[in-house]
Amino acid sequence: MASNSQKDVPTSSSPGKLEIANSYSNGIMWFFKNRGFDDKSINEMFKKCKHLEGVRKERACENWDYLISIGIQERKLPSVVVKCPKILTINLEEKLIPTYQCLTTLGTRPSQVASAITKFPHILSHSVEEKLCPLLAFFQALGVPEKQLGKMFLLNPRIISYSIESKISQIVNFLARLGLHEEGMIGKVLVKNPFIMGYSVDKRLQPTLEFLKSIGLTKVNLQTVAINYPEVLCRDVKKVLRPNVDYLKKCGFGGGQIAALVTGYPPILIKSINNSLEPRIKFLVEVMERRMEEVADYPYFFKHGFKKRLEWRQKLLKQKNVRCSLSEMLDCNQKRFLLKFGVTEHFA
Repeated sequence: MASNSQKDVPTSSSPGKLEIANSYSNGIMWFFKNRGFDDKSINEMFKKCKHLEGVRKERACENWDYLISIGIQERKLPSVVVKCPKILTINLEEKLIPTYQCLTTLGTRPSQVASAITKFPHILSHSVEEKLCPLLAFFQALGVPEKQLGKMFLLNPRIISYSIESKISQIVNFLARLGLHEEGMIGKVLVKNPFIMGYSVDKRLQPTLEFLKSIGLTKVNLQTVAINYPEVLCRDVKKVLRPNVDYLKKCGFGGGQIAALVTGYPPILIKSINNSLEPRIKFLVEVMERRMEEVADYPYFFKHGFKKRLEWRQKLLKQKNVRCSLSEMLDCNQKRFLLKFGVTEHFA
């Protein structure tokens, strides 16, 4: 059997592996092997972080143990380190602990911070003074309440890597051009969907906006979409929005009706055709024996749960031989529905 020096140590002639060979002398390779990292992952980490070659195993062990102590699940820690190997090189007392403590001020529970770190471990490698503080100040200037700042960062921790000038300001300007000038309105949009900041204005948000205009949405309608359903603005026109519109046309809805449907319930554009739209329309026509026009008048039909609300209530109304509008049928909670149609106990 070959010795370790013959079998494991890469030669200096292998591109990008000299650091790995040198790292045997200080124990970082022992650290990786001891924790079950395979050669492919180790190579990836050395390519991502050139500073790994100078890291002693003692620091790597300290950082590893600290990450476990703050709630990172040990089974997930290898993937966290592969994503951001720099996390093993950071000085524990001077950088890692202070950064984590700062992040804990943004969350209501330690588990929230641990979850954010697991999703985007690079959050621990950014400077609190140079990155986090300026971002917090920027969002506060947009009217984001202090208690909502943590929600944004912990839901989408990648925000800390975004540039204010070249990334976030472009999103803010895009929303301003939509007419969201009321104080604090843009901040509310960013809190509602922090992931919108990760998209390109030119490649995603603007094309989506133009598509929504093309199907008949007015400026006021577009503002409503941005405020209440910003996730719609983030979806791809060719892959998601256009196929949904084409499906609605195929079902017999005219241009004005589609505009009414989207205006009334914008998520209709991002719902799954196979799992949401098609089963509901089929149920509407074949079981409820209603006309498509009724849905255009009540787009929220697509919001309600299929089994617990649509099927259950339709079955009850048919049993009692009651005919009513979709809004009368669906626009109330279970208790009011039962009282409205004279039912004193749940229908089995």
